[in-house]
Amino acid sequence: MAVAPRYMHPLDRHLRLERIPTLYCPGCGLGIGLGAMLRALDKRIKEGVVKEDKVVWVGGIGCSARMAFYVNYDSAHVLHGRAIPFAIGAKLANPELTLIVVGGDGDIAGIGGNHILHAAKRNIDLVTVMFTNFVYAMTGGQVAPTTPLRVKTTTTPHGNPEPPLNIIKVVASLNANYVARASITTPHYIEQFFYRALGMKGFRFLEVVSTCPEVYGRHIGLRDPVEMYNELRKRVKYKPNPTIDEAIIDWDKGIVIGEFIVRDNPSYMDLVRGLK
Repeated sequence: MAVAPRYMHPLDRHLRLERIPTLYCPGCGLGIGLGAMLRALDKRIKEGVVKEDKVVWVGGIGCSARMAFYVNYDSAHVLHGRAIPFAIGAKLANPELTLIVVGGDGDIAGIGGNHILHAAKRNIDLVTVMFTNFVYAMTGGQVAPTTPLRVKTTTTPHGNPEPPLNIIKVVASLNANYVARASITTPHYIEQFFYRALGMKGFRFLEVVSTCPEVYGRHIGLRDPVEMYNELRKRVKYKPNPTIDEAIIDWDKGIVIGEFIVRDNPSYMDLVRGLK
Protein backbone atom coordinates (compact mmCIF):
# COMPACT_ATOMS: atom_id res chain seq x y z
CA MET A 1 0.00 0.00 0.00
CA ALA A 2 1.39 3.36 -1.05
CA VAL A 3 2.05 5.83 1.73
CA ALA A 4 0.92 9.37 1.14
CA PRO A 5 3.80 11.87 1.25
CA ARG A 6 4.15 13.95 4.40
CA TYR A 7 4.51 17.60 3.55
CA MET A 8 6.10 20.15 5.86
CA HIS A 9 4.52 23.20 4.21
CA PRO A 10 1.05 23.75 2.66
CA LEU A 11 2.64 24.51 -0.72
CA ASP A 12 4.97 21.49 -0.76
CA ARG A 13 2.45 19.45 -2.75
CA HIS A 14 2.80 21.94 -5.60
CA LEU A 15 6.60 21.65 -5.74
CA ARG A 16 9.14 19.12 -6.95
CA LEU A 17 10.86 18.96 -3.59
CA GLU A 18 13.76 16.92 -4.94
CA ARG A 19 14.77 20.01 -6.94
CA ILE A 20 14.78 22.32 -3.93
CA PRO A 21 16.77 24.43 -3.11
CA THR A 22 16.50 26.44 -6.31
CA LEU A 23 19.37 27.95 -8.27
CA TYR A 24 18.20 31.48 -7.48
CA CYS A 25 20.72 33.91 -6.01
CA PRO A 26 20.33 35.37 -2.50
CA GLY A 27 17.98 38.35 -2.69
CA CYS A 28 16.29 37.21 -5.90
CA GLY A 29 12.58 38.03 -5.87
CA LEU A 30 11.47 35.03 -7.91
CA GLY A 31 10.84 32.80 -4.91
CA ILE A 32 8.46 35.39 -3.48
CA GLY A 33 6.63 35.53 -6.80
CA LEU A 34 6.38 31.77 -7.17
CA GLY A 35 5.07 31.39 -3.61
CA ALA A 36 2.34 33.96 -4.22
CA MET A 37 1.33 32.30 -7.50
CA LEU A 38 1.15 28.87 -5.87
CA ARG A 39 -1.07 30.19 -3.08
CA ALA A 40 -3.49 31.53 -5.67
CA LEU A 41 -3.36 28.30 -7.68
CA ASP A 42 -3.96 26.26 -4.53
CA LYS A 43 -7.12 28.27 -3.82
CA ARG A 44 -8.46 27.87 -7.35
CA ILE A 45 -7.85 24.12 -7.26
CA LYS A 46 -9.65 23.77 -3.93
CA GLU A 47 -12.57 25.79 -5.32
CA GLY A 48 -12.80 23.47 -8.31
CA VAL A 49 -12.19 26.31 -10.75
CA VAL A 50 -8.91 24.77 -11.92
CA LYS A 51 -8.35 21.03 -12.31
CA GLU A 52 -5.03 20.04 -10.79
CA ASP A 53 -4.33 17.34 -13.36
CA LYS A 54 -4.96 19.77 -16.23
CA VAL A 55 -2.41 22.43 -15.24
CA VAL A 56 0.64 22.88 -17.50
CA TRP A 57 3.50 25.33 -16.90
CA VAL A 58 5.67 26.51 -19.80
CA GLY A 59 8.93 28.44 -19.52
CA GLY A 60 11.53 29.56 -22.03
CA ILE A 61 15.10 30.47 -21.12
CA GLY A 62 16.13 32.52 -18.10
CA CYS A 63 15.87 32.60 -14.33
CA SER A 64 12.12 33.29 -14.28
CA ALA A 65 11.37 30.65 -16.88
CA ARG A 66 13.03 28.02 -14.70
CA MET A 67 10.07 28.19 -12.33
CA ALA A 68 8.63 25.50 -14.58
CA PHE A 69 11.41 23.21 -13.26
CA TYR A 70 10.23 23.44 -9.67
CA VAL A 71 6.45 23.04 -9.87
CA ASN A 72 4.90 19.60 -9.43
CA TYR A 73 2.92 19.77 -12.66
CA ASP A 74 3.37 18.82 -16.27
CA SER A 75 5.77 21.42 -17.62
CA ALA A 76 7.87 22.29 -20.64
CA HIS A 77 11.23 24.05 -20.91
CA VAL A 78 11.39 25.43 -24.44
CA LEU A 79 13.51 27.65 -26.66
CA HIS A 80 14.30 31.22 -25.70
CA GLY A 81 11.23 33.38 -26.34
CA ARG A 82 9.07 30.50 -27.53
CA ALA A 83 7.06 29.69 -24.39
CA ILE A 84 3.90 31.45 -25.58
CA PRO A 85 3.62 29.70 -29.00
CA PHE A 86 4.36 26.36 -27.33
CA ALA A 87 1.58 27.02 -24.81
CA ILE A 88 -0.80 28.03 -27.61
CA GLY A 89 -0.12 24.74 -29.36
CA ALA A 90 -0.81 22.78 -26.17
CA LYS A 91 -4.06 24.68 -25.60
CA LEU A 92 -5.28 24.07 -29.15
CA ALA A 93 -4.38 20.37 -28.88
CA ASN A 94 -6.21 20.02 -25.56
CA PRO A 95 -8.59 22.91 -24.75
CA GLU A 96 -9.20 21.47 -21.25
CA LEU A 97 -5.70 22.43 -20.11
CA THR A 98 -4.90 25.44 -17.94
CA LEU A 99 -1.75 26.93 -19.46
CA ILE A 100 0.59 29.06 -17.34
CA VAL A 101 3.53 30.75 -19.08
CA VAL A 102 6.36 32.13 -16.94
CA GLY A 103 9.37 34.10 -18.06
CA GLY A 104 11.47 37.20 -17.72
CA ASP A 105 11.26 40.49 -19.55
CA GLY A 106 14.05 39.49 -21.92
CA ASP A 107 12.43 36.15 -22.69
CA ILE A 108 8.86 37.39 -23.16
CA ALA A 109 9.13 41.04 -24.19
CA GLY A 110 12.46 40.75 -26.03
CA ILE A 111 13.19 37.42 -27.71
CA GLY A 112 9.49 36.49 -27.66
CA GLY A 113 8.10 39.98 -28.22
CA ASN A 114 6.34 39.12 -31.46
CA HIS A 115 4.58 36.15 -29.88
CA ILE A 116 3.03 38.12 -27.02
CA LEU A 117 1.60 40.60 -29.51
CA HIS A 118 -0.32 37.94 -31.42
CA ALA A 119 -1.34 36.04 -28.29
CA ALA A 120 -2.92 39.22 -26.91
CA LYS A 121 -4.47 40.09 -30.27
CA ARG A 122 -6.09 36.66 -30.50
CA ASN A 123 -7.07 36.76 -26.81
CA ILE A 124 -5.75 33.22 -26.61
CA ASP A 125 -6.72 31.28 -23.49
CA LEU A 126 -3.62 31.26 -21.30
CA VAL A 127 -2.06 33.11 -18.37
CA THR A 128 1.33 34.75 -18.90
CA VAL A 129 3.39 36.04 -15.97
CA MET A 130 6.41 38.15 -16.90
CA PHE A 131 8.98 38.94 -14.21
CA THR A 132 10.71 42.23 -14.96
CA ASN A 133 14.17 42.76 -13.52
CA PHE A 134 15.31 45.23 -16.23
CA VAL A 135 18.11 43.08 -17.63
CA TYR A 136 18.94 39.72 -19.21
CA ALA A 137 20.11 38.28 -15.91
CA MET A 138 20.98 34.62 -16.43
CA THR A 139 22.72 35.09 -19.79
CA GLY A 140 25.21 37.74 -18.72
CA GLY A 141 23.56 41.03 -17.83
CA GLN A 142 22.86 42.33 -21.32
CA VAL A 143 20.54 45.26 -22.00
CA ALA A 144 16.87 44.22 -22.09
CA PRO A 145 13.80 45.90 -23.63
CA THR A 146 12.89 47.18 -20.15
CA THR A 147 16.31 48.50 -19.14
CA PRO A 148 15.95 52.14 -18.11
CA LEU A 149 17.55 54.89 -20.15
CA ARG A 150 21.25 55.54 -19.49
CA VAL A 151 21.73 52.45 -17.28
CA LYS A 152 25.03 50.68 -17.91
CA THR A 153 24.91 46.97 -18.76
CA THR A 154 27.40 44.50 -20.17
CA THR A 155 26.28 45.44 -23.70
CA THR A 156 25.77 49.16 -23.00
CA PRO A 157 28.95 50.07 -21.08
CA HIS A 158 28.37 53.77 -21.74
CA GLY A 159 24.69 53.63 -20.76
CA ASN A 160 21.52 52.41 -22.46
CA PRO A 161 20.67 54.83 -25.31
CA GLU A 162 17.13 53.48 -25.76
CA PRO A 163 13.94 54.37 -23.85
CA PRO A 164 12.50 51.30 -22.09
CA LEU A 165 9.50 49.32 -23.33
CA ASN A 166 6.33 49.58 -21.26
CA ILE A 167 4.83 46.13 -21.80
CA ILE A 168 1.62 46.99 -19.94
CA LYS A 169 0.79 49.67 -22.51
CA VAL A 170 1.67 47.34 -25.37
CA VAL A 171 -0.50 44.42 -24.24
CA ALA A 172 -3.35 46.70 -23.13
CA SER A 173 -3.51 48.20 -26.61
CA LEU A 174 -4.51 44.81 -28.02
CA ASN A 175 -7.32 42.40 -27.19
CA ALA A 176 -6.25 40.86 -23.88
CA ASN A 177 -8.93 40.29 -21.26
CA TYR A 178 -6.68 40.98 -18.28
CA VAL A 179 -3.61 43.17 -17.84
CA ALA A 180 -2.09 43.84 -14.42
CA ARG A 181 1.18 44.65 -12.70
CA ALA A 182 2.43 43.77 -9.22
CA SER A 183 5.79 43.69 -7.47
CA ILE A 184 7.64 41.17 -5.37
CA THR A 185 7.43 43.80 -2.63
CA THR A 186 3.63 43.33 -2.76
CA PRO A 187 3.17 39.52 -2.79
CA HIS A 188 -0.46 39.91 -1.70
CA TYR A 189 -1.19 41.65 -5.00
CA ILE A 190 0.67 38.97 -6.98
CA GLU A 191 -1.55 36.39 -5.32
CA GLN A 192 -4.72 38.47 -5.78
CA PHE A 193 -4.08 39.25 -9.45
CA PHE A 194 -2.98 35.72 -10.37
CA TYR A 195 -6.00 34.31 -8.53
CA ARG A 196 -8.28 36.56 -10.56
CA ALA A 197 -6.55 35.68 -13.81
CA LEU A 198 -6.97 31.94 -13.17
CA GLY A 199 -10.73 32.45 -12.97
CA MET A 200 -10.99 34.21 -16.32
CA LYS A 201 -10.79 33.22 -19.98
CA GLY A 202 -8.83 34.70 -22.84
CA PHE A 203 -5.33 36.15 -22.65
CA ARG A 204 -4.36 37.19 -19.14
CA PHE A 205 -1.12 39.03 -18.54
CA LEU A 206 0.58 39.85 -15.25
CA GLU A 207 3.86 41.73 -15.02
CA VAL A 208 5.75 41.31 -11.76
CA VAL A 209 8.56 43.77 -11.05
CA SER A 210 11.33 41.86 -9.31
CA THR A 211 14.75 42.36 -7.74
CA CYS A 212 18.03 41.06 -9.14
CA PRO A 213 20.80 42.37 -6.89
CA GLU A 214 23.39 39.97 -8.28
CA VAL A 215 23.22 41.35 -11.85
CA TYR A 216 20.99 44.40 -12.27
CA GLY A 217 21.76 45.61 -8.77
CA ARG A 218 25.46 45.78 -9.64
CA HIS A 219 24.66 48.05 -12.58
CA ILE A 220 22.79 50.59 -10.47
CA GLY A 221 24.77 50.42 -7.24
CA LEU A 222 22.32 48.26 -5.28
CA ARG A 223 24.28 45.04 -4.81
CA ASP A 224 22.97 44.50 -1.28
CA PRO A 225 19.73 42.41 -1.49
CA VAL A 226 17.99 44.12 1.43
CA GLU A 227 18.89 47.57 0.17
CA MET A 228 17.63 46.79 -3.33
CA TYR A 229 14.38 45.35 -1.98
CA ASN A 230 13.78 48.43 0.15
CA GLU A 231 14.57 50.78 -2.74
CA LEU A 232 12.09 48.96 -4.99
CA ARG A 233 9.50 49.03 -2.24
CA LYS A 234 9.81 52.82 -1.98
CA ARG A 235 9.15 53.21 -5.68
CA VAL A 236 6.11 50.93 -6.02
CA LYS A 237 2.77 52.74 -5.94
CA TYR A 238 -0.52 50.82 -5.92
CA LYS A 239 -3.51 52.45 -7.61
CA PRO A 240 -7.02 50.97 -7.72
CA ASN A 241 -8.31 50.87 -11.30
CA PRO A 242 -5.40 52.81 -12.81
CA THR A 243 -5.66 54.12 -16.36
CA ILE A 244 -3.28 52.97 -19.07
CA ASP A 245 -1.69 56.42 -19.08
CA GLU A 246 -0.82 55.83 -15.42
CA ALA A 247 1.10 52.64 -16.20
CA ILE A 248 4.38 54.30 -15.29
CA ILE A 249 7.41 52.09 -14.83
CA ASP A 250 10.32 54.37 -14.08
CA TRP A 251 12.95 53.74 -11.41
CA ASP A 252 13.19 57.47 -10.65
CA LYS A 253 9.54 58.56 -11.04
CA GLY A 254 7.91 55.46 -9.57
CA ILE A 255 6.31 52.19 -10.63
CA VAL A 256 2.53 52.06 -10.69
CA ILE A 257 0.96 48.66 -9.98
CA GLY A 258 -2.67 47.57 -10.21
CA GLU A 259 -5.21 46.05 -12.58
CA PHE A 260 -5.19 48.04 -15.81
CA ILE A 261 -7.55 45.94 -17.96
CA VAL A 262 -10.37 43.66 -16.78
CA ARG A 263 -12.88 42.64 -19.44
CA ASP A 264 -14.79 39.70 -20.84
CA ASN A 265 -14.20 39.75 -24.58
CA PRO A 266 -14.74 36.48 -26.47
CA SER A 267 -11.62 34.36 -26.14
CA TYR A 268 -9.86 32.66 -29.01
CA MET A 269 -11.32 29.30 -28.03
CA ASP A 270 -14.81 30.86 -27.99
CA LEU A 271 -14.28 32.13 -31.51
CA VAL A 272 -12.85 28.84 -32.76
CA ARG A 273 -15.77 26.89 -31.33
CA GLY A 274 -18.17 29.37 -32.94
CA LEU A 275 -16.81 28.51 -36.38
CA LYS A 276 -17.68 24.84 -36.04
